[in-house]
Amino acid sequence: MTLRRAGRLVLGLACLLAPLLLAGCNRDDAIPWQLTNVTGHMPDLDFHLVDDQGKQVTGQDYHGKVVLLYFGYTHCPDVCPLTLAHLHVVMQRLGPLADGARILFVSVDPARDTPEVMHAYVNAFDPRAVGLTGSPREIEALSKRYRSAFTREPDDANGQYEVSHSSAIYIFDRNGNARLLSTPDRSLDDLVHDLHLLLSLGNPA
Repeated sequence: MTLRRAGRLVLGLACLLAPLLLAGCNRDDAIPWQLTNVTGHMPDLDFHLVDDQGKQVTGQDYHGKVVLLYFGYTHCPDVCPLTLAHLHVVMQRLGPLADGARILFVSVDPARDTPEVMHAYVNAFDPRAVGLTGSPREIEALSKRYRSAFTREPDDANGQYEVSHSSAIYIFDRNGNARLLSTPDRSLDDLVHDLHLLLSLGNPA
């Protein structure tokens, strides 16, 4: 990742976190979360996309599961495979509780990421991962909904390109309510700790 790309992503992440950190005085301190608590400060899980089986799906289809939403793409050279590999380790550490969770990997490169490509990619990491794609307009709308960002870089000499994108993980409870935000600086221990708590809560009202 170039310094220019890294600088843009750091700036984007700062813009994402600023309103959430300012809302810290309203956090629910009754639960000892390790990650950033965004309860009541981000939209519920809502989208209309196509999954890696070619089926039209919505946020409602994943109610009953704790959802980890991540924006990336299959040609990503570094951050995406590392993040999915880490999430696989987290799922393993959760043991049987992990069956109550789903990783939703939303492509920010729908031109190349067909459902077939997405299926092969996400299943190479974890069976609880689902690839989601859609039209450029649908992807852009979902990205804006969660204050994420992505930018296609110029083509190289071979006509290939990379996509700079935010790398936060958005975590929703079984009712589709936004609950937690994990950023790249957070440890796997933090993720395991908070997911264990969230999965153990059952179906909060």
